[in-house]
Parts: sequence; structure tokens; C-alpha cells
Amino acid sequence: MCGIAGFFQLQNKKTPDVDLISKMIKVIEHRGPDEYGVLFDDKAVLGHARLSIIDLAGGSQPLSNEDNSIWIVFNGEIYNYIELKEDLLKAGHKFRTNSDTEVIVHAYEEYGKDCVKYFNGQFAFCIYDKNNESLFISRDRMGIRPLFYTAFNGRFYFGSEIKSIFCDPQIIRAIDLNGLDQIFTWWTTAPPKTVFENISELEAGCSLIIKDGKISKERYWNIEYPEKFDYNRSVDSWAEEMHALLVDSVRLRLRADVPVGAYLSGGLDSAVTTALIKNFTDTKVETFSIAFEDKAFDESIYQTQMSEFLGTNHHVIKCNYKDIAENFPKVIYHTEKPIVRTAPTPLMLLSGLVRDNNFKVVLTGEGSDEIIGGYDIFKETLIRKFWSKFPDSKFRPVALRKLYPTLPVSQADTGAYLGEFYKSGFAEIGKYYFSHIPRMNTTTKVKMFFSQDVKESLANASAIDAFGEHLPDNFDNWHHLSKAQYVEAKSLMAGYILSSQGDRMLTANSIEGRFPFLDHRFAEFCATIPPGHKIFGLNEKYLLKKAMEKELPKEITERVKQPYMAPDSNSFVQYDSPSYTQDILSEDSLSKAGLFNPKSVSRLVAKCTKMADKHLSFKDNMSFISILSTQLLHERFINNFEIPKSLDRSEIKTFVDLR
Repeated sequence: MCGIAGFFQLQNKKTPDVDLISKMIKVIEHRGPDEYGVLFDDKAVLGHARLSIIDLAGGSQPLSNEDNSIWIVFNGEIYNYIELKEDLLKAGHKFRTNSDTEVIVHAYEEYGKDCVKYFNGQFAFCIYDKNNESLFISRDRMGIRPLFYTAFNGRFYFGSEIKSIFCDPQIIRAIDLNGLDQIFTWWTTAPPKTVFENISELEAGCSLIIKDGKISKERYWNIEYPEKFDYNRSVDSWAEEMHALLVDSVRLRLRADVPVGAYLSGGLDSAVTTALIKNFTDTKVETFSIAFEDKAFDESIYQTQMSEFLGTNHHVIKCNYKDIAENFPKVIYHTEKPIVRTAPTPLMLLSGLVRDNNFKVVLTGEGSDEIIGGYDIFKETLIRKFWSKFPDSKFRPVALRKLYPTLPVSQADTGAYLGEFYKSGFAEIGKYYFSHIPRMNTTTKVKMFFSQDVKESLANASAIDAFGEHLPDNFDNWHHLSKAQYVEAKSLMAGYILSSQGDRMLTANSIEGRFPFLDHRFAEFCATIPPGHKIFGLNEKYLLKKAMEKELPKEITERVKQPYMAPDSNSFVQYDSPSYTQDILSEDSLSKAGLFNPKSVSRLVAKCTKMADKHLSFKDNMSFISILSTQLLHERFINNFEIPKSLDRSEIKTFVDLR
């Protein structure tokens, strides 16, 4: 895990702005506080903030090939670097470090832009090729590591986080209303769109080439699902291959020159990764968990149970309403986008627990739900697809209630409510987003609170189509579960789970997360698994449970899935709620930002306050958090963005002047 940033002259060569690049890496020092590096000539300027994990002594960046004609700044890990290095040595390449970073450089020399196809890892990197005065920038297949960019005034800028780009005061900072519209539909924007005007995000599985004043983009990988599945193959055979792939993925992700820990949530996915570490490696297992004071969200009993079963050295941090409220502004500074739930906040506190115990790396179970079919949204899709054949049936919607035994007492307890809610969208059964209509119906209520100006600006917007522009050619022929999984991976997983809940909450405390379920080999394998083996009846992730049945207790494999959630509006409307909440949601602040109707928001706040000790609806909770997070974002990035002081020359370990 590291932070990268830089800029490149699209037109004429220019005296490098070393002061600017030092600010660009200083502002993301949380991503890599161990050392800094800078490279510059009159064409390119690259910066690096390093979190030292592999080759602690020799892996400093920027790093080059033998003749200093190719340079790299790199964020992430290439897990198969040892095997790739052997191949490159046989091809005649010479190495001077033991880092995975240098493997990328020589792979680029050997394979050109296709080098990324050889990498098993999570990465975002920039290669400066002095031979042809070009940049080659690429992002991993799943979108685990972030990369943002813009072109302004004859210069191309990039960075691991948007705040690096904003360190140039000439770049205009403004909210992109279409991006905001997408977030309040999908929980995220559809790359290259972001919530800031003229700031782009590089899509997962894509590369950029910047040469001769032009910026071109190429896709090198995409998840593909078959039109037909092999149901003749035995379930045991599928499970055996799944287990073998997971074991190898975990082993690769333990490669590090520092200790590696593991998250233990109490659910199936983290139990799987932790069990595989325990049973198939010689790594001493240290685990980390969140507990909640509010028992409605707490899973600590299962965390303790699993820790004792595996014999791990377990660490726990307890989170309450006050913790969420006090840390929420910091969360938004790191997400760099509005969020609709508070769930990232406890995860930021959890990564702090990891750091406080002197760990830099942690394995997590993220990605399993999207790749194997674990979310309720997938089971809902199967039921709704089945139900749509007989839309007037009174019996088929009853199955929906079986999905939600953990819901708090509310109107959702009634079959009538669930029936009406999930029946919506039957007229759009052929649309690519059919599976996601119920979620969008819940999320989009916040748009009712938009100011009149914003509503008029978005009158012709179509956020619902945001992820439908570049679907695979045969998408319409896929099974409806495959379609739902594809859309979920492209939207929620890459843009929210791996970003706002993942990378950003980990790097806020200088922690690197690793995700065994997101090994691209495993994802490609899972795409070929028949839908009935993923969800057997209404038993989600059936094949994973089958693959791990000998290594996990039944209390874990057979428990009802509890979605990870955290207290939302309740955290901000208690008697001791922080003063910033009132300030940021005041009519004056809302009017100045111009995004939401102050009167409408005031009524929502009053409702949330009145219902503080009750279970508020999902729609109202999401609306409150969405508005609060947007206001905080506007205040921090539009009104009062702070550009840090430049680094002293003595603080920069690697300082390369190529002029």
C-alpha cells in the first residue's frame, strides 16, 4: 500500500514544479508514511509516499530499469512477483532489488502494455517511459487500488486520491451534479465519472497511455459469464477446485516482509480466510474485530466463537453512537465522496486497532458476496424473476420474508409491504438494472431533498443508465443471476465496498488490505459455476460452504447471514451529538451550498430526532446520512480545502533529477 501522484506536460516541456509534487504526496502521507520519493525532468514529475511491506531496504520509489530510461511509482502488490521474476531473469533482465515494484518495470520492458495481463495483484501504477516520452498508467482488474486523473491547462495530473490533484490551486473544485445523482442511485459514481467536475476515475481493468499530447484508454480485462453452465460436473468437484484456488490465493497474499493479520467479522467470509491461514500456512494468526454497543448490530459472540475455534490471538474494538458521530467528518475526508450509510466509520476505527497493534497488512473477506452470490439482492432477483411469471400470486412473495429474519421490528415485517416493495419494476424485467431496482427505490428518496436548482439541472439526467453504457456484447444472453453479479461488481463492489468501506478506511490508518476472494483466477472460476450451486434454493454461497465444511463449525456455516451495518441517523441526533451536525445541517449552511432544500432537510432532521430511540425507515436513514455526508464533503473540499506545506528536501529519501 502506498500513495502515488504526479503530472505530465501534454504540450511544451516546462521547468518542473517540485514544490507542487511534494504537496501532492504530503497530502496523502496516510497512505505511505514510511518514506517519500520524487522524480522529475522537464516533461514528467512523479511522487511516491511509501508504506514499506516488501523489500523494506531496497524497494524505495521512484524506481527504474538498468539504464534509467523507464521509471515507476506504484501503489499495491504484485503477489506472483517471485514467479514472474524467475521468468524475466531467464529472459535476460537484471535486478538490483527484491521488490515486486522492479518486476513491473522489467515486465513492461518485456511485454509492453500487456504486462498487466501477467500480474496477479492489486495495483495502480504510473510508468514514465523516457524513450518515447510517454506515461503508461494502469489499474488492477477488480478496482482494489484507486487512481484519479484530470487534464488542465496543458498538463495531465494523476493521484491515488483526488486531494493530491486539488493541491494545484489553479484546478477548479466543484461538485458534479450528475455524479451526485449517480451516488444517490447506485451508492457510487460510474467511472470515469466522479462527484467532482472534470476529475476522472480510471476504471478497473483499464490502462491509460499519455503520449504526444493525447490521452488514450484501453481495457485489458473484464469479468465474463458463460451463456450455458456445466451441470454435469459434480458439486464435490466444483467445491474441491474452489478450495484449492482459495488456499493458493491466501498463500500468495501472505507474502510480506512484515506481519500480516486478518479481520474476523463473525460471518462466513472472514472465517474462511482466517481458517485457511491457520490450516495451510505457518503464519501465526492475529485477528481483529469490531463490536457494537448496540446489540442490533453486534456480532461479537460469533467473532469470539470463531477465534476460539481457530486459536487466534484476537483483538476487539467496541464502537458506539458517539464514536460514529465524532469520526464521521474524517471518514468523508477520506472517502472523497458522499456516502449513504455510516458503515465505513467503524471500519476506519478497526484499521486503527490494527495499526495500534503494529500491523501494516490485514486479510479480509471482501468480494466473496459479489463473486460467489452472497447478498440478499441476488436471492431477491431470483424470487422476483420467478414471481414475475405470475405477478398476481399471493404466495410467491411470501418467500421474501424468509430473507429478512434479522430485520428490526418495522413495517417490513408484513408480507404485504414486502410484496408491494419488491413487485415494483416488473415492467422493467428486461433492463440490465432489474436486479437493483429495489435498492435504487430505497436510495433515491434523498433526491426529494434536492434544491430546486439542482432538480432543474438534473431534469434530463439518467443516473439509472450509468452502468449500462459498456456492457459485454452477450450480456442479454446471461442468466439473471450472472447479470446481477456483474452489475453489483461494477457498481457497489468497486465503487463502495472496495473504496469507501475498503481502501479509504484502511489507508486512513496506513493499513494495507488484501482480498483473497478477489484473486482474478478465483473470480474467473466462480463466473463459470452454475447459479444453482451458488444459491441452492435460498441458501447463499452454497458451494463455498460445501468447500469449507470440514474446516469451519456449523455455527458459522449454518447461521443466518447478517449484513454488516452500523447505526446511522441515531448516532447524530442523541442529546450529546456533536455541534458540527447542527452547523452543517443549518438552513444557512444548506442555503450556501445550494444542493438541498433547507426547509425539507429541517423536517427530516426533526423526524430523525423524534425517532431517535426507534427504528427509522431505511429511506429516511439513508437520506439523513446522504445529506450530512454531502454537506461535509462540500465544506471540506469546496469551501475549505487545505493544501499542505511542502516537504523539506531532507524529508524526501529518493530525489531523482533527470534533467
